[in-house]
Amino acid sequence: MHKHYNGLKTAALFGAIWALLLGMAAVISGGRYIWIGALLGLAMTAYGYWNSDKIAIRAMHAYPVSEAQAPAMYRIVRELSTAAGKPMPRLYISPTDAPNAFATGRNPDNAAVCCTEGILRLLDERELRGVLGHELMHVYNRDILTSSVAAAVAGVITSVAQMLMFTGMFGGGSDENRPNPIAMLATALLAPFAATVIQMAISRTREYDADEDGSRLTGDPLALASALRKLESGVARAPLAPSQQLVNASHMMIANPFRAQDVSRLFSTHPPMHERIARLEGLARGPQGMASGR
Repeated sequence: MHKHYNGLKTAALFGAIWALLLGMAAVISGGRYIWIGALLGLAMTAYGYWNSDKIAIRAMHAYPVSEAQAPAMYRIVRELSTAAGKPMPRLYISPTDAPNAFATGRNPDNAAVCCTEGILRLLDERELRGVLGHELMHVYNRDILTSSVAAAVAGVITSVAQMLMFTGMFGGGSDENRPNPIAMLATALLAPFAATVIQMAISRTREYDADEDGSRLTGDPLALASALRKLESGVARAPLAPSQQLVNASHMMIANPFRAQDVSRLFSTHPPMHERIARLEGLARGPQGMASGR
């Protein structure tokens, strides 16, 4: 088990977001059609999971690269995937100065790793190795499935909340069958907020996991800590504009790609950099250092 119990935290957060979805279904139907909420969540999850690689690659306008075009990236990824006993993923580069990287794909056999031109210029090879180890562990830990489930269920909750808002304001159905309008409006207002907060918390927990597991894969947690320091200042100098496509893909990236003032801590998909760096430094010091960083 991870020292920071990230797996248990993720399971608890998933329980909360599914309970929220099923609770909304109960408010709408008095519990008669609660299974509809579950089916909607499963359908949206399957779509997002199956198409996750296409969505993220398209959002970053990334192009595939050959080994001749990106020899260092190929060498590092081949070494790490071999050490993990996994197949070599497809490699992409995004033509942007914003320094970042992400991995996507529904499983290790259908994975893709993407670096921006900015991160390839910013980091040395040791730091890049730390970043790529982190990204590969997102795939190996099935975090794409995790994030797809969270995003899909949150999306269903938001859509249902909009329907509830309309129904609560304008009525519908007989007085005998219609749920309490005050409860419907309260649910419509609060449920999307709660779903988004839970989704972001799941994403932050998975980032901690990938930091720890990626550092164990590379054997060099301080390399990732150094890379994160550079990325923090690099993103501040060259942030991405928060378009809807990029917002949807931002949870996959190793660093929050937007300006700090554009995202509050509560709604951030990434933990604070100083906390991630402190944990990595604790990992480098061994079990005692990890305990002190909890």
